[in-house]
Amino acid sequence: MATTPDLPTPLVSTEWLAEHLDDPNLRILDATVHLAPPTEAGGQWSQSSGKPEYLAAHIPGAAFADIIDDLSEPDGAWLTKPSPERFAAAAGRLGIGPDTTVVVYAVNVFWATRVWWLLLANGFDNVAVLDGGLGKWTAEGRPTRSGEETYPPARFVGTPRPELFAELDEVKQVVESGSGACLIHSLSPEDYHATETINYPRPGRIPGSRNVFVAALLDPADGTFRSVPELRELFQDVQAQPGRKVTYCGGGIAATGDALALRLLGETDVAVYDGSLMEWTSDPSLPLEVG
Repeated sequence: MATTPDLPTPLVSTEWLAEHLDDPNLRILDATVHLAPPTEAGGQWSQSSGKPEYLAAHIPGAAFADIIDDLSEPDGAWLTKPSPERFAAAAGRLGIGPDTTVVVYAVNVFWATRVWWLLLANGFDNVAVLDGGLGKWTAEGRPTRSGEETYPPARFVGTPRPELFAELDEVKQVVESGSGACLIHSLSPEDYHATETINYPRPGRIPGSRNVFVAALLDPADGTFRSVPELRELFQDVQAQPGRKVTYCGGGIAATGDALALRLLGETDVAVYDGSLMEWTSDPSLPLEVG
């Protein structure tokens, strides 16, 4: 009987994946999505599937995880986290069962961390993100395939962990009380300090937030996450705050990158505010800090 490979951390290296590529219980997922900001004030963000690129070249054995159509709630909102029932059905179609190990990658790693977080939030722990993603894999001359690949359907098993997502009421309570959690703004310093924006209905950040720009977590040379000591320095102010850590961004995608880094640093009470600035800035009654 095949054994499930053990994952060393929330991240696995390209070397690790190459060594385990033929493990029958391994499920490799390409979660690529392409995102474009509005071109004018009041416009909408647009997203498009990365499946054409996946079909052209992907890591051997990888299936395509469709975040837009399968791993989000079809409610018309911005890529809202799916219900546990919807997620379980989609995960089962991807071949994720109790005895499987999942490795997720994407052209932009934060779509991979989104799927990683969704799996954790639905009670599945044997999942990691490929450090450096497809870019590092191909730069090292490793093989790719074209066309579509799938895994045999499975029965997804997991007990949902709703505490891994923060809802609007919790964030409002943190802002009103000034306590209960440390809010972490995962977008750029320019977004954090913005006095104008076309990306969201209103400029600004959720009051009391600290800023840890998710792109700063990566080594620009190869797209891998920085070392734990380097990450600890970036999160020094955040980790000095007691208790729960709640990350947010524009729509709950980049925020999962900060969440992964916090897990690497040993933080256990971490949540992603799924609605993020898309939801918060849409309600004119909710406060913002600007500048």
